[in-house]
Amino acid sequence: MAGSAARGRGDRRLRWLLASSAASNLGDGIGKVAFPLLAVTLTRDPLLIAGLSATQFLPWLLFALPAGALLDRVDRRRAMILANGARAVVVGGTAALVAAGGVTIWMVYAAALLIGFAEVVADSAANVLIPAVVGEGSLDSANSKLQATEIVGQTFLGGPVGSATFALFATFPFLLNSVGFAIAAVVLIGLAGSYRPRTAERATTDLRTELAEGFRWLKRSRLVLRLVVLAGAISLVSELAQAQLVLYAIEYLGLSEAAFGLFAFVGGIGGLLGAALAPRLVKAFSRRAVLLGGTACCGAAFTGMGLTSSPVAGAALFGLFAAAVVAVNIVLGTARHTLVPGDLLGRVLGVWRTVVWGAIPIGALLGGVLTHALGSPARTFLTSGLLLFGVAGFAFVSLRPGAFDDESATEERVLHQDR
Repeated sequence: MAGSAARGRGDRRLRWLLASSAASNLGDGIGKVAFPLLAVTLTRDPLLIAGLSATQFLPWLLFALPAGALLDRVDRRRAMILANGARAVVVGGTAALVAAGGVTIWMVYAAALLIGFAEVVADSAANVLIPAVVGEGSLDSANSKLQATEIVGQTFLGGPVGSATFALFATFPFLLNSVGFAIAAVVLIGLAGSYRPRTAERATTDLRTELAEGFRWLKRSRLVLRLVVLAGAISLVSELAQAQLVLYAIEYLGLSEAAFGLFAFVGGIGGLLGAALAPRLVKAFSRRAVLLGGTACCGAAFTGMGLTSSPVAGAALFGLFAAAVVAVNIVLGTARHTLVPGDLLGRVLGVWRTVVWGAIPIGALLGGVLTHALGSPARTFLTSGLLLFGVAGFAFVSLRPGAFDDESATEERVLHQDR
């Protein structure tokens, strides 16, 4: 009875968190389309347009580590409320400037940067809240639901809503974006309880010392360190091809711009299928098997895309990649929640996100160089697919059977929390 009651509370708390995440991801999806569209109306300088994308990634490189340390000190729910509230204010101010006709490209840059810093806090807080919110519930299921809300909000709803409303009235998507973030903040008020790490009350050291503590723990935990390296490798190698997706679809497969939207839509469907199937696959096999199989499927999908000239086959293979990479992300997220002590989760997540998100612009740049050298985006997909098979091989060698149930890692986790 007590276990059922705890699971019931966990389900209710998870629903509040998912509702907030759904609203904020819808806002993210709208903003990721509306801000570039706004920038194009202000300048056609390709460097300034490209710089806006880099600006949106910059906070993850600069702030993920200190944000993680901060989240190990404060109530994570309150941090998420404040971050979403800040995003609502900044986007609302941008909407007012657009309506008044007083916005400049540098104001767009500043808004994107401020929103990016708040996004680091909000997204990281949502991730580290999962174990505390779920309680005795399934971490695999919770992580798959969080992935599904992100895919639906950003891929299926946010992008189309952002582009359609911008075409009607340029201020409109920014108003919707602001409202979405405000709702995300308000919904979290229903998430009752304190979500401040227990050790935060005893924290007397500065952030630099606490970051060093997180690095030391990560260095000692060889399993988690290998997972960080694996996640970074998947991010880097897959981005070689993903950054060339529009060229692959339009130049190589000969699709129109409108058809490319359908191509990307298939990827979204694949992502949802991956989120739905991942918990069942973990139960049927193991986390290690899903991780290895998912990475190998990513390699098979990109290799196939590099070898086919059929738009239908290319779209289906891209959907397979999306399903596989989402399943891999769910396994990695659950492993992180299971193996990392709660009072260190923010700092370890900061390192993790810095590596993974930092690999994205590097992979994109290398992908462009590779396509230029090889003369075809299809060959870049083929290269990325073969490299992903290599990453799967690294995972097979470095993660022994039963690695995610390592009793020594669990013991280390308990010892740390009991200090």
